[in-house]
Amino acid sequence: MNAAASGAADRAAAVGYGVGMCPLPLVTPDSALFVDFDGTLVDLAPTPGAVVVHPELPALLRTIDQRLGGAVALVSGRPVAQIDQLLQPLTLCTAGVHGVERRGADGRLQRLQSADLRQATALVRAVADAHPGLRLESKSGAIALHYRLAPALAQLCLETMAQALALTRGMMLMHGKMVVEMKPQAVSKGAAVRAFMQEAPFRQRRPWFFGDDVTDEDGFEAVLSLGGVAVKIGDGETLAPHRLADPAALHGWLRASAARLAATRSGAAG
Repeated sequence: MNAAASGAADRAAAVGYGVGMCPLPLVTPDSALFVDFDGTLVDLAPTPGAVVVHPELPALLRTIDQRLGGAVALVSGRPVAQIDQLLQPLTLCTAGVHGVERRGADGRLQRLQSADLRQATALVRAVADAHPGLRLESKSGAIALHYRLAPALAQLCLETMAQALALTRGMMLMHGKMVVEMKPQAVSKGAAVRAFMQEAPFRQRRPWFFGDDVTDEDGFEAVLSLGGVAVKIGDGETLAPHRLADPAALHGWLRASAARLAATRSGAAG
C-alpha cells in the first residue's frame, strides 16, 4: 500500500470508527492487541452462560492474530477454559479471572495462588440460593455475584460481598455491570497486560486495549502509560480517549484492520 492509500485508509477509519471521542485509526503492524470478552467481543447476556458468539468471530480473531505475529491476547474476568470453549477451536494468548490465570505464547497456563474462599463462597451461595434472580459464579481464585436478572437487589449483593470479603485476606471487591466480584488484590487486567508486554511476541510493540466496563479501566491505564491506545466499547465515563459503539462496531474495525494489515504486507512484499 502506498503512502497516499495508507493515509486514505486511516482517514476512512477515523470517520467510520471514532464515536464521540478521538478518531480511531486502524491497527498497524507494530501493534499488540489486548481485548476484553463480555461486552467487548460479545454482547452482554442475562447470564454468563447465555452469551452468543458470532459465528465469524473465531476466524476473524485468528486472522488478525496471524497478521500481528501472535500479538493478540484476550484479557477477561472469565476463566481461560470458558473462553476457549466459547471460541473453539481457536486458542489465543489469554488472561482469565482478571489475571489470576494467564496463558502466554508458549501455551503454558500459569495460575496465581489466592486466598481460601470456601467460607466466603458458602456465604454468597446461601444468599444466591435464597434469591432466584441472583447467580453465584465461583472461579479459580475469585467469586462473582451477578444480579442482572434482579437489578433491585444491587445493594444486597454489595452488602453480601462485603461480608464475604471480611472472611478473606488479600482480596478486593470490584463493581462491574450488574455484578460484584471479589478477586486477589495483586491481580488486575493492567498487570496482565504489563506481564504480556515483557514477553514475545508482544515485547516492543505498541499496545491497544479494548474494554467496556469499569473493570477494564486499569487495562486502559496500563496501555496509556506505555504509549498505547485505549478504546472504550459503549457508553460510560472512561480514561480511554477512543470509543466504539458496541461489539459489532469492534468486529467491523477488526475486519478493516485485518484487511489493512494484509494490504500493508502485500505492499512491502512488492
